[in-house]
Amino acid sequence: MSSTQLRVFLLFSAGYFVSYVFRGVNLGFAPLITHDLGLSAADLGLLTSLYFLGFAGAQIPAGVLLDHFGSRRVTAGTLLFAAAGIGVFGAAHSIGTMMLGRLLIGVGVSVCLGAAFKALAQHFEAARLPLMNGLVMAVGGLGGVMVGTPLTWVLTFAGWRAVCVGLGVLTILVALALWFGAPETREERGHASLISQFKGTWHILKSPAFWKIASFSVVTQGVFYAMQSLWVGAWMRDVMGLAPREAAAQVSILGFAMMAGCVGFGAAARGLERRGVSLYAFCGVGMALFVLTQMLIMAGVPLPAGLLWAAYGIFGGTGILSYAVMARHFPAHLIGRANTTLTLIIFLLIFGFQIGVGAVLSRWPASAGRYPAAAHLTAWGVLVALQVASAIWYVLPGRALAKSGQLQAEHQS
Repeated sequence: MSSTQLRVFLLFSAGYFVSYVFRGVNLGFAPLITHDLGLSAADLGLLTSLYFLGFAGAQIPAGVLLDHFGSRRVTAGTLLFAAAGIGVFGAAHSIGTMMLGRLLIGVGVSVCLGAAFKALAQHFEAARLPLMNGLVMAVGGLGGVMVGTPLTWVLTFAGWRAVCVGLGVLTILVALALWFGAPETREERGHASLISQFKGTWHILKSPAFWKIASFSVVTQGVFYAMQSLWVGAWMRDVMGLAPREAAAQVSILGFAMMAGCVGFGAAARGLERRGVSLYAFCGVGMALFVLTQMLIMAGVPLPAGLLWAAYGIFGGTGILSYAVMARHFPAHLIGRANTTLTLIIFLLIFGFQIGVGAVLSRWPASAGRYPAAAHLTAWGVLVALQVASAIWYVLPGRALAKSGQLQAEHQS
């Protein structure tokens, strides 16, 4: 790896790491801001989910900006919105102001992963991209580890508002490092306009093949990130009876397991494909194991908590393989739009699921900031039912998928 390639990998990975920390930081903040502002579970779910709404809403404009101005400029510039957002969030004394801050954060980090993938594609040969993309995802997953035990430890001697200041400073430093340290690339002009991008998204949304591929993955990914970034902490405290530090340790285990899954499943998929196992089937098996893991957690099976939450992390990210499945069924000129559309739907579902879980929990009375096990079981049971329904659609035979694969093969030949 050359020095330029190393800079690209490290700097854009740092950007995605910051994005992931912001995604899950409310998991650690939740008990504190709930106490300070008197929030209900519904309030907390709406507040946290606005990150995902801002992220989803910015996807298409962000893609246009990346095409016109490049990863370095756009990532460094938009991260300043995230820094402003955490500043507003940390200084807020009302839920309305906090919601504005959370929305700004989502917009500010919306380009981090897409920009990293674009920058890697410009500096690494195609054969190395699956590994490099997986490594960036793993570094981002480290942010999921940091919002567990490390954040809980910091909060023992620093208030959550002080942590917000620290996150703002970190974000500005990463933005500056990207602006001054990332290599410049020459961007071609004449890329698609914002209107044409929306038209492309609409075209993908009308594709039966897209929905056949996306059906299971968008729901499982929506559930995984909605729970990981907020509600697993409440489940561990309220249902499992874990102390805050024990719950934080399990969150970190989950984060480490997700990092391993991002790299391991990508490598395993390539090996199995050589043996005749389709990526579509392998992805489906991984997502089915994720649903099974959730059922085991809900049933309270007598297995070590660390094992269950590690399985949740490992299998939770397998739906990401759907991005590679898309490449098997759509021509090259549509892959970017198909991926953007998939990301958009996933983040809209995360937004909806976080609100939904909070709304369900709020139908039960809270005691000392905790909700009864029945409330959590009801909320998660609905999510599992949605995943099972989407799994049925995923495994049913469909002509649209076979037809799209045939068209793709003809296009490549």
